Amino acid sequence: MLQELEMLPYKREGYNYWMWRGHKVHYVVKGEGRPVVLIHGFGASTFHWRYNIPELAKHFKVYAMDLLGFGLSEKALIDYNPFVWRDQVADFVQEIVAKPAVLVGNSIGGFTVLLTAAAFPQLTSGLVLLNASGQFEVPDEQKKPVIQETALQRLVITPLITWARRWAILFTFWQAKQPSRIRSVLNNVYVDRTNVDDNLVQSIVTPAQEPNAAEVYYRMMTQFLSRPSDITLNKLLAELSCPLMLLWGDLDPWMGATKAEKIKQLYDKTLLVRLQAGHCPHDEAPKEANQALVDWISSLV
Repeated sequence: MLQELEMLPYKREGYNYWMWRGHKVHYVVKGEGRPVVLIHGFGASTFHWRYNIPELAKHFKVYAMDLLGFGLSEKALIDYNPFVWRDQVADFVQEIVAKPAVLVGNSIGGFTVLLTAAAFPQLTSGLVLLNASGQFEVPDEQKKPVIQETALQRLVITPLITWARRWAILFTFWQAKQPSRIRSVLNNVYVDRTNVDDNLVQSIVTPAQEPNAAEVYYRMMTQFLSRPSDITLNKLLAELSCPLMLLWGDLDPWMGATKAEKIKQLYDKTLLVRLQAGHCPHDEAPKEANQALVDWISSLV
């Protein structure tokens, strides 16, 4: 099947760059027509849309951008939180795309474009979530009470825990960026492993070798990725106004079919398209994903 699909070539030097808040951001643009913006998941890049960009560009003007800290975008030493990437996507649509766009995101990229669409409806003509990350609201009785730190904890115990945690996270990153480890993680979330190839692994390994990559990973993990958040899917869906498609890999071991069902229940302007794939359905089943995207985006008024 893949012999039928054109693949975006991976270029170490990248395609296009945009300066955003003093930082270098990498992006790809192909095709003409209605604008569509693709946002990758954690640890990935524009290259994860390698089998989607060429096909979608036959119908639309397709943009794919590396979030700050990932891919060929700068490994900026900033404070990372969900609003950084939200604002990056919003400013990209305003400055580069220059008209409302269909936003498409996988995993944490899905959460990012949902956050963008909820906050900036004037920039969003449609939204597609592929196995998006994000938490649902937890009932008050299940929330853990906030416990005030004692002086001993604040001055002695917490700094020691922070120090130990830093080195544990940095060691985890060192392990995670090894090609064999990356391939193992991908094999765990792809049901059909045909596309877990050297090109994909190398596109993830290369950015992880950059000097600031470990520090960026540490900041992401400690500043928001490993913390409970009050930015819930319930709240964001309540603020959403544009059409929504869920293009969902039902066999995802992390975010399976029940999550898509719950999102659909919370937002009635939703089309749910199921694929027999894992966490990255656009790359694992690109032919089916491309057709679903073309059909739905073309139907939007």
